Amino acid sequence: MADILEEIVAYKKNEVEQFKKELHQIYLEGRVEILQNALIPSMKNALMKSDTGIIAEFKRKSPSKGWINEAATADKVPISYQENGAAAISILTDSHYFGGSNVYVRTAIASKVRIPILYKNFIIDEYQIYQAKICGASAILLIAACLTKEQCRQFITKAHELELEVLLEMHNEEETEYAELEPDLYGINNRNLGTFETDVNNSFQLIERLPAEGVKVSESGISDPDTIRQLRACGYKGFLIGETFMKEADPGLALKNFIAQI
Repeated sequence: MADILEEIVAYKKNEVEQFKKELHQIYLEGRVEILQNALIPSMKNALMKSDTGIIAEFKRKSPSKGWINEAATADKVPISYQENGAAAISILTDSHYFGGSNVYVRTAIASKVRIPILYKNFIIDEYQIYQAKICGASAILLIAACLTKEQCRQFITKAHELELEVLLEMHNEEETEYAELEPDLYGINNRNLGTFETDVNNSFQLIERLPAEGVKVSESGISDPDTIRQLRACGYKGFLIGETFMKEADPGLALKNFIAQI
């Protein structure tokens, strides 16, 4: 099987260059200056205070499964997540592979979502961090597999300058070396981004390689409330769940029923 991550990153580089031609980064920097010091909810604090720690994801499509919920809209699902107990929301903004959009973050906020929003994309350029800030996100996802450690360090610094938190996603033992960069949130992805296969055991196996005091998030492949209890018992505070909810006709109700079983 072809490495899906390599394909996505190659596409993303071309996409970002096109964005820059259409709208220069200097314009984004000017927009961001206006937004500095705006009251943005902290995802880290939200997870530390939450009884469930669920980051409910608005994910309409994936490269491995195609359309998951093409009819889902950003003015209804995220606010329903909030009303039904999510600690935070993740919104896919990649259009080509995940059917997402930057507009979806703004739409969710316009629909009165007030809990933290994670801007989820394959960030390979500083330009995208400015895009996330302008959208109104609370945090960005950085994926260790997409970045050198030095790139990751620079992006964390830039995100913090723009008053954004960082969820740093790692998948294997080698990538956990990035934990020394001290992001706001330490993520372990249970999905192999090369093959898109999932294994929740990944979170259990790698947690010992993360700082004991860090706020840790288990991502992907979580479909059983018992798994949440087990992950929480070993030290995780956050649980990013998308397809389990999005494959249902009413994702918000699916979240409510899931929480009732935890």
